Amino acid sequence: MSLILQILISSVAVYFTAWLLPGISVKSFGSSIIVAIVLGLLNTLLKPVLQFLSFPITILTLGLFLLVINTVIILIASAIMGNSFHVKNFWWALLFSIVMSIVASVLESIL
Repeated sequence: MSLILQILISSVAVYFTAWLLPGISVKSFGSSIIVAIVLGLLNTLLKPVLQFLSFPITILTLGLFLLVINTVIILIASAIMGNSFHVKNFWWALLFSIVMSIVASVLESIL
């Protein structure tokens, strides 16, 4: 049950953040559920590989390079989703990553 709840929280965060930011578009709430699943899969499968490959850069930037990794994952999700989820550019994806993590943490603390 917690996996379903986590997907719903993430999809609400995706939908709200896309509504808040003009550089992000999500067609419907159903699309935001699929985006949440795609982001979860990419974070599970691809993020550890990217973190391992960029470990020296992450150390040099004191962890700030992890924001770039999150942004790249969001851009990959946008490419996978096509017209259902669109991110204008790198900077909108970076802002989306920051705002979505804040919204998701607020929603998780409420529940």
